[in-house]
Amino acid sequence: MNFDLLFTRFELTTLFTLVAISLIGGAVRGFAGFGAGLIIMPVASAIIDPKLAVAAFIIIDFLVTLPLVPPAMKECDWRTISPALIGAILTIPLGTYVLVHSDPQNVRWGISIVIILMLGLLLSGWRYKNAPNTIASVSVGGVAGFLSGLAQIPGPPVVTYWMSGPFPISIIRANLIVFFFFEAILASGAYLFSGLFTGEVLSLIILIVPAYAIAIWFGAKLHGRATDKSFRTVAYILITVAALTSLPALDWLLRGVG
Repeated sequence: MNFDLLFTRFELTTLFTLVAISLIGGAVRGFAGFGAGLIIMPVASAIIDPKLAVAAFIIIDFLVTLPLVPPAMKECDWRTISPALIGAILTIPLGTYVLVHSDPQNVRWGISIVIILMLGLLLSGWRYKNAPNTIASVSVGGVAGFLSGLAQIPGPPVVTYWMSGPFPISIIRANLIVFFFFEAILASGAYLFSGLFTGEVLSLIILIVPAYAIAIWFGAKLHGRATDKSFRTVAYILITVAALTSLPALDWLLRGVG
């Protein structure tokens, strides 16, 4: 762990931006059970190496959300989580392989485009018409697993799927927390095998964890107080802004690059 290297390599504005975006993403994650990656990853991948951003975020999110897992395990629906995790096991290594062996600029394009498409799916109101079943759960888990390995954005496929079923918001939130918990363990193994965890990643984790933890706590406190509709509206706006402003094509306008 070398903080001197961290502050030497990155400008203070970069580190400040990472902390600030983690506060926003953490609040959304604590409230809704998902959405942090959709807000944090496009911005983080635009200002630091995507591989570094993804490796740091998975550990940060895993550590900070641990207290949410035990109560969620009591409330979640294991009949749909278990097959979804089987699908994720099969595809996380593939997503990780694409992350490791792709050009960072291409990864940034992929992250931004996928997030915009996934957000469009959420906003469209489209729902899976049939009752949740094993084949569908495995398939959705597979898509989520690939997106997890690539960019730590597994949320939209499972959110859309579980919101289509007969589950109340509380169970959907519990399903997401438990799925992301086990998905993070699986993805961490793939990242470790691929050599993505470095001393620089550890330094970023220690820098960002306090802010993310505070934001998660704040978002969880809001759950049940703020209306779900109003909070989701704000979250979707933030996700849209994060994805659009992080498109590589806009580097010349927003960051003076190119």
